Amino acid sequence: MSLNDYKQRNPTYLITGGAGFIGSHLAEALLAKGCRVLVIDNLSTGSLENIRHLLDRPDFHFAYSDIANEMVLDRLASEADVIVHLAAAVGVKLVVENPVHTIQTNIMGTEKVLETAHRYQAKVVIASTSEVYGKGHSIPFREDDDVVLGPTSRNRWGYAASKMVDEFLALAYYHEKGLPVAIARLFNTVGPRQTGRYGMVIPRFVQQALRGEPLTVYGDGQQSRCFLHVEDAVRALIGLAESPEAIGEVFNVGSQQEISILDLAQQIIDRVGTQGDDRRSEIEVIPYGQAYAPGFEDMQRRFPDISKIEQYLGWKPTRSLDEILEDAIESFQTQNTVVIA
Repeated sequence: MSLNDYKQRNPTYLITGGAGFIGSHLAEALLAKGCRVLVIDNLSTGSLENIRHLLDRPDFHFAYSDIANEMVLDRLASEADVIVHLAAAVGVKLVVENPVHTIQTNIMGTEKVLETAHRYQAKVVIASTSEVYGKGHSIPFREDDDVVLGPTSRNRWGYAASKMVDEFLALAYYHEKGLPVAIARLFNTVGPRQTGRYGMVIPRFVQQALRGEPLTVYGDGQQSRCFLHVEDAVRALIGLAESPEAIGEVFNVGSQQEISILDLAQQIIDRVGTQGDDRRSEIEVIPYGQAYAPGFEDMQRRFPDISKIEQYLGWKPTRSLDEILEDAIESFQTQNTVVIA
């Protein structure tokens, strides 16, 4: 077998943000396929516990560093056939409270990754977000829809704009420099290892319910979301990395099982049931301005059209919302403590 044949069958992947929630699941899936996996993560939002069970493997390497560290990034990228770029500022709470960090991390970090990937001609899969659709009202969201964002005075739109620039940069590197890139717009991905630390709603609700505390619903609770299990998201990312046809394209990656946040809270309460001292959680509705910042704006619906990725990869979600909630509750129940961290 030639070296090229071996690399095609057993490629080396570099995952930026690979100690995070999605990144750690992706690392496991790639290792199971026989790939070599390199990870760079500064652990600002990731956790060493997510990958501790992988550290002793000869086909896995972890670098505790920031993607802004050009020397470390260059060394890792020089060994990679594919780079999956997951490192980013994540979570509405972090985005609202740290707008400078958000914009710098997303735009400058992505530029460094693309520049380094181009140096070694590694394929890049960029993890983008449904946030780029902004306040668009065309449901379901299609990859070629026009985008409507709110004013620059609202921090949360800075996140959406930064991820749009990430996409523009990636596609510019493809069109101008020939760098093979594919873009995945992820919709509300959830599962084991996700925490409520940065405002992720299902982990926050589950932890509150397990404590018998009120589930805090922001806004009126009528806003709706489609939740995708992390295993399905990982399948999509790997599929895009492996598909030559995906190069230069943007794909929605999400579920089409829609639920309002109010109904989601009630389902979790019903599943968790009564806790110690017969405590059963109730729902507490909190205005956006109190939860985040005055004038905070939210997207009323996030419902993706996934026909493009189904056409290209034959991909569609396999895990239902019931399974997602069961996994999330079981994950937190097996931890020694139930802490919003």
